[in-house]
Amino acid sequence: MIDQIKLSPWQALCKIAPDLSSGKVPKTFKLADCDPADKPFSSGNKQNDKAAVEALALELDGLQNLFYADKRFKLLVVLQGTDTSGKDGTLRGVFNRVTPLGVHSVGWKAPSEEERAHDYLWRIHQHMPRAGEFMVFNRSHYEDVLVPPVNGWITPAQTVQRCAQINDFERMLSENGTVILKFMLHISFKEQGIRLQERVDDETKHWKFSLGDLEVRKQWDKYQQAYENLLNATSTPWAPWTVVPADSKTHRNLMIASVIKDALQKLDLQYPPSNPALKGLKVI
Repeated sequence: MIDQIKLSPWQALCKIAPDLSSGKVPKTFKLADCDPADKPFSSGNKQNDKAAVEALALELDGLQNLFYADKRFKLLVVLQGTDTSGKDGTLRGVFNRVTPLGVHSVGWKAPSEEERAHDYLWRIHQHMPRAGEFMVFNRSHYEDVLVPPVNGWITPAQTVQRCAQINDFERMLSENGTVILKFMLHISFKEQGIRLQERVDDETKHWKFSLGDLEVRKQWDKYQQAYENLLNATSTPWAPWTVVPADSKTHRNLMIASVIKDALQKLDLQYPPSNPALKGLKVI
């Protein structure tokens, strides 16, 4: 399916690791070239797309069962995006059929006092998936190259240094059997405003809303630039980024589920060899 679809401009890149040795981020990709309203994976029919998402969710459940039995790999899925970009919705829509025993998730918040006493990747490493497991990050270690530079807490040079450290960290994970798929959920400024207003108008969603969200919204342009910088600096052959046009919730789920399915199928997963001692065994 994926081979027949025109992928986003970003997916065609990351053939080689970015060179950060100069202390500067290469400018090979522009986030503005990706339209949040695009639907490159859509059939053109919303109901058909919803049915495809449901079918993919079932396929992912079967693949996860095989992935767990194979136990040669671990899977880390990173969901990164602005407020209201759909990270929670992706978890529900894409992984709702996968057995809870096989998929785990972490929603990252601001670091605790204990976490701040260590390096910024310390808490991240503790939640890496074990052999045969899926781990889904709702936000991630990339908050550490988004929030601090936008607010002026670290310098541009320190930001590039952190990006290089993250590349090394992810390379180590990859070389030890972790498959890393990173998704930037890309929504428009207008769509974010609509979704924030829905949270204000619906009392059952007030728990999702903070007045601080409006202050962060005022920094939209700075965050878009920070995202563009990290995409250019940290999309590598061993941990590629995919920019997902996410104004459409259905398309977002369809695209992410399709990319994950494709990645898993390329692993040539296999069940362990059968036990000869069980041949001909009668239980009843």
